Amino acid sequence: MNALAATNRNFRNAARILGLDSKLLNSLLIPFREIKVECTIPKDDGSLVSYIGFRVQHDNARGPMKGGIRYHPEVDLDEVNALAQLMTWKTAVVDIPYGGAKGGIGCDPKDLSKSELERLTRVFTQKIHDLIGIHADVPAPDMGTNAQTMAWILDEYSKFHGHSPAVVTGKPLDLGGSLGREAATGRGVVFATEALLAELGKNVKDLTFAIQVNALKSLIQEELYTLPERLFHLYAGFLQGFGNVGSWAARLIHERGGKVIAVSDISGAVRNLDGIDILELLQHKESTGSLQKFAGAESMDPSELLVHECDVLIPCALGGVLNRDNAADVKAKFIVEAANHPTDPEADEILSKKGVIILPDIYANAGGVTVSYFEWVQNIQGFMWDEDKVNNELRRYMTRAFQSIKGMCQAHNCNLRMGAFTLGVDRVARATLLRGWEA
Repeated sequence: MNALAATNRNFRNAARILGLDSKLLNSLLIPFREIKVECTIPKDDGSLVSYIGFRVQHDNARGPMKGGIRYHPEVDLDEVNALAQLMTWKTAVVDIPYGGAKGGIGCDPKDLSKSELERLTRVFTQKIHDLIGIHADVPAPDMGTNAQTMAWILDEYSKFHGHSPAVVTGKPLDLGGSLGREAATGRGVVFATEALLAELGKNVKDLTFAIQVNALKSLIQEELYTLPERLFHLYAGFLQGFGNVGSWAARLIHERGGKVIAVSDISGAVRNLDGIDILELLQHKESTGSLQKFAGAESMDPSELLVHECDVLIPCALGGVLNRDNAADVKAKFIVEAANHPTDPEADEILSKKGVIILPDIYANAGGVTVSYFEWVQNIQGFMWDEDKVNNELRRYMTRAFQSIKGMCQAHNCNLRMGAFTLGVDRVARATLLRGWEA
């Protein structure tokens, strides 16, 4: 089942539990706007090349629409639709005043020079600048994009609308970015995990963890575009995606005394049942570009990580990695979905029957968009926060959201995924009704 079908299924289940009217249900499901644009740029060799860009704006009942822009060869409208809808429910779950959006360009950043990526970003911005805005739709980085991409969007948008730092989040600090943003999604994952464990009388320091990462981060993403052209090409392919989510989650769990016993990324996988020194592992990856031959752990088959013996499994990579083929073999007692849609609905049913507790993606990985909200607020106020304030506010939002989810679980006798979806859908539905959607 693809991401759009799975998201729609979860939404419909939540709507059924809430008893939503069928007309309201359809209104909430259909995107507010779908944008598809052609982006033609000159390449460095003088030839012309065209790419297709997308922006799906799903819902604005609770505030401006919010979501990332990804550069990836497999970007398509169905995927962007699913992720935009997911952002609507996610922002509602953590109770920040946004709706959902998502965008992307079907390109491979590894095949483009720094100047070509800049031209592509500026052309895309020119095509959509009148449809985004501080109080309309606020983009952010996603797979294949980073703080420099946001800086180009900010600059191009400002040519049309005046200096507008709040039009994007995830910017470089020098252009109004927020302290704590880089670590926010991973830190939010840890705060969410702590909230769940505290509810059950458990603590991070008493448990073992296995973490599946898209690309274990070795360079700060903001630094990528400051590299010389030769090194830019060397690292551009390695840093695609949100590898920093798993890296930060692993680092913060390690700092709290949790025992990370297995880690995998695109370069391989390692394990040490006595616990991996995460800082040493990060240094090893920095110096060698691979997890292989790390002295503090033994190599393992990356496919084994998802079914490795552990207390908590944290998939931070691609969607659909937990499916009907491997769900029955999962040994973890808890799954924290740091990636978007890592668990297929079929796997969800299998794992639930086994008694595995799943902390769903629309809550677990909401730390990034929450701190993006903080950045937006700081830009509008023209008053920047220190990092302790950012992190303390993030903890407060994530802890409060978990308690709200638990309240929905108790009210509707459902699991955490349906508790989160009913919470998000209910908040959006109530806002829609209050605004008078039938008028």
